[in-house]
Amino acid sequence: MKAWDRLISVLKRLPGVGPRQAERLALHLMRTSADETEALLAAVREAKARIRPCSRCFDYTDAELCRICSDPARDQSIICVVEEPQDVDAVERTGNFKGLYHVLHGALSPLDGIGPEALRVRELAARVEAGRGVITEVILATDPDTEGEATALYIAGLLRSRGPIKVSRIAHGVPMGGDLDYIDERTLGYALAGRQEL
Repeated sequence: MKAWDRLISVLKRLPGVGPRQAERLALHLMRTSADETEALLAAVREAKARIRPCSRCFDYTDAELCRICSDPARDQSIICVVEEPQDVDAVERTGNFKGLYHVLHGALSPLDGIGPEALRVRELAARVEAGRGVITEVILATDPDTEGEATALYIAGLLRSRGPIKVSRIAHGVPMGGDLDYIDERTLGYALAGRQEL
């Protein structure tokens, strides 16, 4: 059954999906109607065709600017830097942050060959430079693991070398080695409220 093995192989490439989960997903897909399967395929095709990074913050959107960057009620003076698009949703769920975001799409990891040029660091520096006089603080909300800490320290040094700006790091309360998108809203809310300047 080459088709079956190929389906399981493709499903195993999804994040968080192991061999058993891939098999369960494949069985579910086989049991659904052709209409449901086609609806899933159409949704994936449409998302791939229409969704792209926001031209300002690099969160995913189907417009030129995402819903947050285009919201005039957001505080334009604070930028929260996160690693991945799902981290924006994690911070938004706290209800404690009303500023803007910048999504790096990863973290520094020299062992994996991921340096600053592979992330949206250059765009962040240009954005802060262009926003001088308006942007007063950059909050570094990268994951509290080795890669996230290295990324935060690199960005803090880069931004400070370009002139005076407040650079802060989200406070403790977020467990070391944890991902922001798995942390409950209350813990993440306290971490944001208790952030410290680096």
